[in-house]
This record gives sequence, C-alpha cells and structure tokens, in this order.
Amino acid sequence: MKRPASLALFLGLVTTVACGGEAPAPVAPQPPPPPPVASAPPVAPAFVPPLPYPDARREDTVDDMHGVKVPNPYHWLEDGKSDEVGKWVDAENSLARDYLAKLPERDAFAARMKELFYVERVLVPIRRGNRLFYRRREAGKEKFLVYWREGASGQEKLLLDPTQWSTDGSAALGRWEPSYDGKRVAYTVKENNADEATLYVVDVATNKKSAVDVIPGTGFSGISWTPAGDGFYYERLPPVSTPPDPNRTAHKDVRFHKLGTDPAKDAIVHAETGDPTKQIGASLSRDGRWLVVEIDRGWTSNDVYVQDLRAKNPTWQTLVEGKDALYSVSVDRGRFFVQTNEGAPNYRVFRVDPAHMDRAAWQEIVPERKDATLQGFGIVGHRLALDYLKDVTSHPELHDEDGKLVRELPLPALGSIGGVSGDPDSDVVYYSFETFTFPTVIYEESVATGKRSTWYQLKVPIDPTKYAVDQLFATSKDGTRVPFFLVHAKDMPHDGSTPTYLEGYGGFQIANTPFFATSLYPWLEHGGAWVMANLRGGSEYGEEWHRHGMLHEKQHVFDDFFAVAEELAKQGVARADKLAIYGGSNGGLLMGAAITQRPELFAAVLCEAPLLDMARYPQVGIGKVWIPEYGSPDDPGDLTALLAYSPYHHVTKGTKYPPLLMLTPDSDDRVDPMHARKFVAEMQWASTGGPVLMRVEKHSGHGGADLVKANVEKIADEYAFALAQLRGH
Repeated sequence: MKRPASLALFLGLVTTVACGGEAPAPVAPQPPPPPPVASAPPVAPAFVPPLPYPDARREDTVDDMHGVKVPNPYHWLEDGKSDEVGKWVDAENSLARDYLAKLPERDAFAARMKELFYVERVLVPIRRGNRLFYRRREAGKEKFLVYWREGASGQEKLLLDPTQWSTDGSAALGRWEPSYDGKRVAYTVKENNADEATLYVVDVATNKKSAVDVIPGTGFSGISWTPAGDGFYYERLPPVSTPPDPNRTAHKDVRFHKLGTDPAKDAIVHAETGDPTKQIGASLSRDGRWLVVEIDRGWTSNDVYVQDLRAKNPTWQTLVEGKDALYSVSVDRGRFFVQTNEGAPNYRVFRVDPAHMDRAAWQEIVPERKDATLQGFGIVGHRLALDYLKDVTSHPELHDEDGKLVRELPLPALGSIGGVSGDPDSDVVYYSFETFTFPTVIYEESVATGKRSTWYQLKVPIDPTKYAVDQLFATSKDGTRVPFFLVHAKDMPHDGSTPTYLEGYGGFQIANTPFFATSLYPWLEHGGAWVMANLRGGSEYGEEWHRHGMLHEKQHVFDDFFAVAEELAKQGVARADKLAIYGGSNGGLLMGAAITQRPELFAAVLCEAPLLDMARYPQVGIGKVWIPEYGSPDDPGDLTALLAYSPYHHVTKGTKYPPLLMLTPDSDDRVDPMHARKFVAEMQWASTGGPVLMRVEKHSGHGGADLVKANVEKIADEYAFALAQLRGH
C-alpha cells in the first residue's frame, strides 16, 4: 500500500502573457505600443513556522516491506544513542520548555496543583500474618514510602524509602510483595523509572536488605511466595544486550529462588516460550501445592498449565490449551476456580476438580450475564469476590464457592472499586472506592458478616459539590453506541464555549472506569470541562468490545473518538475551537490518528509516550509483544491495515494541523521514544498550523516520573498549553 501523496506548498507560478493588438495605421512610422501584460496571480508567501524549530534533515529513506515501498524520511532519529539525535532532542526540549514557561496561567496551574498534590495519600494495604503493609506519601513529600505495623494499632515503622536510593530521585519502587508470614518483603527497584528492574529482599523486623538475594531482569516479573516464606517463584529475562534484542521477551522463563542461595543457580521450572509475542507468568496456590503457569497469546487467549508440587514426580498438566479465549485461575481448598470468556464474551466462572481437569468435567457456577461484564475476580475468605461493570461503573458482589450470591456490596455512588486485597484464608478484605467527584476511600470489611469500616479517606482542599458528572452516549460511524463521562461545573453554559479536555485510550482490554484525580480540578476551576471516552478496544462491554477495536478493526477506536468529539459539539459543550485532546501510550496512537485524520475537529493535541510508526513498531522496545493486538508488518494483510492509519505515514505537507504538544520520557524502555521523535520532525516539516513542541521528561519511564514535583510541572505545562490554544493566545 502506498502512502498518500504529500501536498506541496503552492508557491505560485508567474506567467507573463503577451497579447498583440491591432497594427497602427501607417500614417507615419511610430514605435509599436508595449504589449499588454495580463495580471499575474500573486505569489503565495512561503509558510513561516511559528517557532524556530531545530534542523532535522529529511532523507529519501524508503523501507521495502515485501514489495511495499514505505517512506521513512527520519530513519536516523530512531537511534536514541546517537550524539546527533541527542543534540536534536535537547534542542527540541529547550524550545518546548521556553515556550511553555511563558504561557498565561502556567504558574497559576502549577501553584494550584502543588496545593492539591502535596497532601497525604495512602494506598490499599496488604495484611500478611499479623502485620499490615501499606504505601503512604506524607503531605509535602515527593514519593510514596512503604510502612508496616504489627496488628491493627501497632506503631508505624518505615520499611522501604525510595528517596534514599538515588541522589536525584530517579530510582523508583516497582513491584513489592510481603511473604505470607509477614517476615520478609521482595521488591524491585527501577532506575530512571524504567521498566527494567532488579529484585531485592528485605527482612521486616531488622530492616536489613539481603546481599545475596539480588536478581536482575525482573522488571516484568510477578512474585509468588511459598507458604513457609523460604522462597518464591518469579519470571526472569536475560540480560540487556547491545544493541537491544527485540526478541528478548521470548526468552523469559519461570524460576524458583530459595532465600540465601545464588540467584544465578535458580532452577528453571518452566522454560521460555521462544516467541516474543507470548508472555509467561506463574503463581503458587496459598497452600503451596499447585503451581499455575499461564502463557498469554496477546490479549485474547492463553494456555494454562498446572503442576502438583506434592506429587512424587511433579509434571506439567494441561488445564486448557489452544482455545481462542482467556482463562484466569485461582485456587482454594484444593479446587480451581476459572474465570473465562470462552463462549461468554462477558465472562463466567467454572469450578474444576484437579482430579478431573478435562474440559467436559468443568462445572459452571457463575453464568455469564448479558447486562454486565465480569471485570474482576478473586477469592477472599473462601468467597468469590466479583466486580461487575454495568455501563462502565462497578457493581461488586460476593458469592460462595458454589456460585450462589451472598450479598451485593453497596457503594456510595456510581464509581469504581479497586486494589482489592485479601487472602483466601482471611476474613478481612480491603478495597478502594472512588469516582470523579468522590475522593478515594479505602474500606476494611469482614467477608463473613459484611461489617464495613473506613480505613482511610483522602482529604484534599477541593469542593466537589460544585461539579456534576454526566454519562452520555455518542453514535459512532458504524452505528455503535459509545459512552463517555463529562465532568463540568453545574452552571456550565451550553453554547459550545467551554474549554474542554477530552481523553481516550481504546485498547488492550483496559476499561476506563470513573476515578478521582486531583489533577482534574485545576482545569475545572479554570472554567473547563473534562471528558473521558470509553472506546472500543477496551473491556467496558466485554470481549466483543475489545475485539472490535483491535487488529484490522482498529479504525473503530478512532471513529468512536471522533463521534464523542462531534457529540460534545451537538450537546453545546465544546465547539472544535474549544476542544483539546490527550492520550498516552496506545492513547498516544489515538492522538496521532486524530490529528492526521480529523485535524479540523480539535484545537490542541497532547500526545504522550506514543506508538506512531506502525510499520516499524515491532523492531524497537518490546514492540513484538503487541503484535497480537495490532498485527504484524511482516504479514501483507496486517501491513495494509497498519499503513491505513499509521500516523507517521499520514502526515501531509501543507496541512493546517492543530497545535501539538508531544510529551516523551527519556528512559522509556516499553514504547521507544523514536516514535515521538520521528513524528515531531515530520509534523514540524509539514504543518502550516500552530506550534509543534516536544517536551522531554528526564529520568522518566513509560509510566512517567514518580516525583510529585515532576508531575506538577508536567501537568501545569499540559494545561497551560491546551488552554492557551483554546483561548487563542
């Protein structure tokens, strides 16, 4: 498939036309009159960029992809280690930072966010033995620390302090998991907030870190302790190579580490998949008997294998293999409980006897519901905790292990529960609840009695009662009903004049459910409205909703987003000149598609850590992992589908694109920043519209920086940029 031809700037072509008039009478010789000259069309002035962009040479590089010629004019910007690329990135960042620092309201946004961000925050706790572990960030501090205490009212003690791991705050806490007896915690440390991480073990009572139990290559690893707390199962990647190996994820395997032994000698209990598009993970049952390994084939299907560790000669047994469906397994009291969308796009639950694992012997205990999607599933206190989504809001229920409803869990509003923390053998469960105008609360609840108390309540200097939340629906291009949430002042006018910030994602089965974020309120307080679109590709309405937004149907995601933008205009919320859009990662791909396909719909675009060159995405970072979701450029049919929307290949010279703020982390080892670099260079070359900026976050990975001050500065820049464009500055 050929890239659409670029439109050259019309510079004008002056043509002088000489017209001969009738010859004068020969009375006397006279000089002929000068030939009349036709009026020439005016010369169109060359477009002058709004800012002095750093020079970026444009080359004639073309990739031949099994006969398809794919332009790649900024191929040289793929090399993030190049000095030339580094100098260009620094120049772009300096230009962006200087521009953003001078914007109206920028300092006001930052000042308000400091008031809202530097407050105490606590996350859902984990109970292990008689000890309670939790992350807390003190008011005025930069990072979350990990604390613990003995019993319900013991003295709080500090366990992990990431602020002491680096002088500049660039080292961050990754995953962490206490042993079941609460005596030790295994945790990972991420340099520059990247995904790459090293695992450590700390003794809780002495706060002493083990010098032996140090395991690199564990950035994408789970941690599953034995009941005795003498070791754990985990997943390990081989060392990083130079240059990076795009097939590295194919070599992740499952290992067992016994505390106090050399990790280099850890036994491999399940070999690598050998396929970079597959992911492997392991978990051990609470009683230590059953080791469960799942091999994911993307986000639509997986295989599950189990091993009875109490058998005389443990071997791997197949629970399910080769099915076009997803299976999630929990184990309690010698039985498997399997959540699956096999034959049920909205999911159901089976109970399985390990002595009779053949598929025909599975017993369905929670049937699929047509009015709701089973979004979450777990076992607490020998009960099934089920989180259903109805029109994108949580409706949690508790069932017994025969599948019978015990009770519904009442919530204070339509919102989302999260962070469910419990144990199959414990009666106590913790979970959070929040919605756009209801600050996060963490509940402690008895599984047996239903008695619930507030364990923690977020307190912020905000009055949410001034604002309303509406759930509205747009109609997409193919007639699909697309929900979205609108947060706004109760007295918002409906004349299309409200500065509106629209976010979207649409992919990888991620449902965008209501949440409470203090970062929304500075925008609302400046007279704006905020919108979250629920696009296909997510899991808001089950697996069918996901599949209609992936692979060759990815265009549905973009069409859904455009429909929401158009509905905002119809509802009198925001005209196109009052609409800013934001998306990150897969949502950054959405932003690239939005600005190249429908530039007239938006007045500002903010794009963070995106995928944008869909012809080359599997060749960098961990891109091959996403082939099941996007398709492979090595497949001719997939390549045609990818090039049909690949934003980098649809930038057209001479187009008046809306202003673009690209936000890219410098240490992103998940989505390579080459996508952002190449797209910015192409947009600066092509656009006759507003500024194209690239802001670089130092010491930051795909998830951003974990310092409050970094987030304050970044969001202040985002809001100031968006508001300036919507107000015509």
